[in-house]
Amino acid sequence: MSGRSIGRRRVLSGLIATPFCLSCMDWRAWAHSPEPTPLTAELIAAAKKEGKVIWYTAVDLPVAERIAKTFEAKYPAIAMRVERSGGERIYQRIGQEYASNIHAVDVINSSDAAHFIAWKRAGILAPYVPEDVALHYAAEHRDGDGLYASWRVWLSVIGYNLKLVSPAEAPRSFADLLDPKWTGKIVKAHPGYSGTIMTATFQMAREIGWDYFEKLARQKVMQVQSSADPPKKLALGERAIMADGNEYNLIQLKEKGEPVEIVYPEEGTPLIVGPSGVLKDAPNPNAARLLQSFMFSPECQQLLVDYGGLRSVHALVKDKPGRKPLAEIKLMKDDPAAVEQQAEEIKARYTKYFKV
Repeated sequence: MSGRSIGRRRVLSGLIATPFCLSCMDWRAWAHSPEPTPLTAELIAAAKKEGKVIWYTAVDLPVAERIAKTFEAKYPAIAMRVERSGGERIYQRIGQEYASNIHAVDVINSSDAAHFIAWKRAGILAPYVPEDVALHYAAEHRDGDGLYASWRVWLSVIGYNLKLVSPAEAPRSFADLLDPKWTGKIVKAHPGYSGTIMTATFQMAREIGWDYFEKLARQKVMQVQSSADPPKKLALGERAIMADGNEYNLIQLKEKGEPVEIVYPEEGTPLIVGPSGVLKDAPNPNAARLLQSFMFSPECQQLLVDYGGLRSVHALVKDKPGRKPLAEIKLMKDDPAAVEQQAEEIKARYTKYFKV
């Protein structure tokens, strides 16, 4: 496994793949949830004694690095190790580790909320409710048993390169991508690697049908892995159009001056929720809880929005001026339970159509 050092942090990617056999309200309304836990001097002192914390995440690597750097600056006695990969790969690695009785991770984030349903059923998550979650998160964004909450929210969008496509001729819908003029000019990511694309594929198949993907596969599409890859290919001019991929990556690129533009499809834009949870057998349990509290703090959530181009459901966090508000976008509906049930079928059908 390859890695590189960043200060006291070690960021590893390309995780091992093995199959594995989410209106504010008072916390008392949660049927079985533990009391919310405020950030205390005692918790911080116990976390400092452990001296490290390990985070598996599917968030884009530069965002993960910025979060780790910010956490370490706030708590310099605690070294934060980040292991970043696609959501589906993280899910597989957790399955491999727990099947071998290996407990190597403290806090986990996936780009597929369905994974948390499976992990909850398997009993590997620890109940822990940061005070910010209890006070500032709507009920639909927190688990009723206090095992996880919606750490980040984002969209899977269409995009185009302004040097290769004019705004007048740019696609406005998923249906527009089937136009023969886009043959050989499209890039998209894979649901077998990316939790974002797994969720987006489910929503699109439900709303516009699997026959759409069958037709799209005839467009000689460049297939990549991560949902972060299509925006990068677009910015480089390797493809004129991206059929799916992270909105937040396009926001980052656009605000850096790259010639990319975002399209929110007329049929609706897939909505993705990425929860975060503490592992029951976390090797550094106090540091894990401290990190989880930091993850849901206004500081970290505003960082996700301002630096990462992501969306936050924390009631105190503000949209960055100049970006399209979520309320103005027609959204498809997330359904993690259905994704969890249909994941293998989605991968099989996708592979059948795209031959990858």
